[in-house]
Amino acid sequence: MPILLIEQYALEQRVVLGVCFSFLGLLIIYYGLKTLEMAYVLKNKKPYFVHFYLRLKTLSHKEKSILSQNFSFYNTLSKKHKKYFEHRVALFIKDKDFVGAKNYMVTDKMRVLISATAVMLTFGFRDFYISLLSKIVIYPKAFYSKMNKAYHKGEFNPKLKALVLSWEDFEEGFKIENDNLNLGIHELTHAIHLNSIKERDISSTIFKDSFSELTSLLSSKKELREKLILSQYFRGYAYTNKFEFLAVIIENFIETPDEFKSEFPRIYNKVKQMLNFNMNGY
Repeated sequence: MPILLIEQYALEQRVVLGVCFSFLGLLIIYYGLKTLEMAYVLKNKKPYFVHFYLRLKTLSHKEKSILSQNFSFYNTLSKKHKKYFEHRVALFIKDKDFVGAKNYMVTDKMRVLISATAVMLTFGFRDFYISLLSKIVIYPKAFYSKMNKAYHKGEFNPKLKALVLSWEDFEEGFKIENDNLNLGIHELTHAIHLNSIKERDISSTIFKDSFSELTSLLSSKKELREKLILSQYFRGYAYTNKFEFLAVIIENFIETPDEFKSEFPRIYNKVKQMLNFNMNGY
């Protein structure tokens, strides 16, 4: 083999080895950082970081107007966090398929406010997409559910990856912001809860583990369970099962945080940990 070809072959081999070692080095760094973050998460019960974006998506003037006029949580945010919130709402709208049932017209207001509710609940998460949810079906009013042969205001179907809502009742949930009744928060909490069981990202792990800690706390504290029931702070539907309990307490957490914290500080702190909810007023 001519010397020139030997040198070219040797050079190609060095390049291939260099690429392989570089790739191996990146893998080692990646998994090393993942291990370090998991240690941080186990110690602090929160992700090392939440918001990191190379480029922020924006909403249209009309969409921002809908947010500012109809979504009070958005108005409590700092200027920086409003931009992060808008970015997430824009991505959530793009990621989900919004469908009007029986030719019901889906409006910008519907897309923005439903997405904003999901983004609010996951604003302390790094991964906010709720991957178990891909379709949002909107009815004008309460609808007949084939799942259990009854009329519903809302439901989440994990098999179909579908959230189904009555728009009339969704809007009603935001008219009185301190009655602890909010259909959007309730049904999206079901989606987030089931998603946390399925997924293994940092935020899902924190959510799932924190809820396990909460259920263990309640199981071991009879007096706390009795106080919960006697207080009537959480509506009776909360005691149907653990899924409804979680959805109801998060409704209360969002709508009446001061009362929740005063009445049941240990439960409140677990929910705050679950959502990584370090916002003004909480």
